Amino acid sequence: MTPFQEKESYGMADLVEIIRILRDPVDGCPWDKVQTHQSIRKNLLEEAYEAAEALDRDDPEMMREELGDLLMQVVFHCQMEQEAGRFDLEGACDAVCKKLIFRHPHIFPDPSGHTTHKDWETLKREEKGRRTLDDELDSVPVTLPALMKAQKTLARASRYGVTAPALDIPLGEDPARQVGQLILSAVVLAQQAGMDAEESLTRALEAFVQEAKTQNSELKAANAECAEDNH
Repeated sequence: MTPFQEKESYGMADLVEIIRILRDPVDGCPWDKVQTHQSIRKNLLEEAYEAAEALDRDDPEMMREELGDLLMQVVFHCQMEQEAGRFDLEGACDAVCKKLIFRHPHIFPDPSGHTTHKDWETLKREEKGRRTLDDELDSVPVTLPALMKAQKTLARASRYGVTAPALDIPLGEDPARQVGQLILSAVVLAQQAGMDAEESLTRALEAFVQEAKTQNSELKAANAECAEDNH
């Protein structure tokens, strides 16, 4: 049995130590010590959704519990990486701190005195090395739910003047409800046709991305040809 001193109140260091104990290859919990990133991947997603529900309810007790569960998942994954000798929780904290400082030059000025007026999205694209439309579209997380992924993809494509066709429907006094009803109707239509709405949207989005890349390549080729002719 691994020694552990119980306390009236625990902090982050205690959580890290508890997870380390649970993951101990000899004395750890039979379930916890055999888990992998993939085996508990779904748990991380579920905890994130439960935390989101707590936020929506504005329930402090529920938020405290669900955010704690989500934090435990983060520590658990970092512990597995520490065991693999790749990084630990401190490394993850270091990465996000550097990211926040880089993306807020108006709050954390460069020690050299250099200032920048670039917005958040511009700084984020520079940080991630996203310089072209293809970079933007390829870097949208593939694991996002289809609707969330579609919104992010369309937003990025629009920066390059690429848009998807939209229904020509006038919006009334409650556009949010109207759009929501259209989405709901599309789900009903998919069910009636024996299709999965999530998969259908994913396929449509893949087709849009491919077409956007093709159009962008053709436009760049045309511009290059035009520039050559002008010389």
